[in-house]
Amino acid sequence: MEIGPALAYALVACAVMLAVGFPIHEWSHAMAAWRLGDSTARWQGRLSLDPRVHLDPTGAILLVVSTLLSGGQLMFGYARPTPVNPANLRDGRRGEALVALAGPLSNLVMAALVAVPLRVGTELYISGALGASASIVAIVLNIALFFVLVNLTLFVFNLLPVPPLDGWKVLLGLVPPREAYRLRMLEARYAQVIPFGFLLVILVLGPVIVSPIIWWLLRLLVGTPYLLPA
Repeated sequence: MEIGPALAYALVACAVMLAVGFPIHEWSHAMAAWRLGDSTARWQGRLSLDPRVHLDPTGAILLVVSTLLSGGQLMFGYARPTPVNPANLRDGRRGEALVALAGPLSNLVMAALVAVPLRVGTELYISGALGASASIVAIVLNIALFFVLVNLTLFVFNLLPVPPLDGWKVLLGLVPPREAYRLRMLEARYAQVIPFGFLLVILVLGPVIVSPIIWWLLRLLVGTPYLLPA
């Protein structure tokens, strides 16, 4: 497989996600749980930004493989799930939903924070104001673009109300108690087929429903997304 500039930028963005993005996502879960009364993640050393404690080899490989297969258009992976004991959380199911929501929201925040200098830098590049440093800045901006893209992808995907995604736990915290109990029973009953259902969601819903949402958010944050010539 030939790795062109766009794919190279995407792979660098993957490395940044493994070193920064995934740790912040899982740290956000751990911090929310701790603030709501559960210290399980803290006791296990997961209330940390150290990427080593959050690395999941399978999730990291999935991120790289999905990037390679899609040419950087659909970048999806995961870190080690943060341990949470719902019995320790204040507000019961609502607390569990807040903990689950904290991770995807951190991805949205990271995307928004990087999008601001990305837009400014792109305008400066186009105006020719960067002078001799334009090529180096263009490389950084291209990597930043893919970093925003992967964070938006994780934000949208993780909010899908499908187990084992964060959106499933958010859903359980929003529906009435009786419905939440029924959904938990369904989750337990079909636990063996859930991984296959999850894969089906990625393959079927990804291109049809999720991708348009991701690209709409990307255009909202950075304008018309395109790679700058380095």
